[in-house]
Amino acid sequence: MFARILVIAVVAVFAWTALARPLGAHGPKQSYVVASYDTLWSIAASHYAGDTREAVYRIEQANHLAGGVIRPGQVLVLP
Repeated sequence: MFARILVIAVVAVFAWTALARPLGAHGPKQSYVVASYDTLWSIAASHYAGDTREAVYRIEQANHLAGGVIRPGQVLVLP
């Protein structure tokens, strides 16, 4: 009896791990091509609601930027 329960539990765990999918709670990441005269502030203000400073920080972190310098044509990931 114990062996059957153990086998069913093991099969259930393997099935769950094989069929598990990410929830996508964070949503897909967008990419943005920097245009002339764009700044991190203007990009953050146009794509995020709320505190723009936090959005600028998140963009910097997602793109591994050391400062606020961006160039036209540069592709940024918007988290």
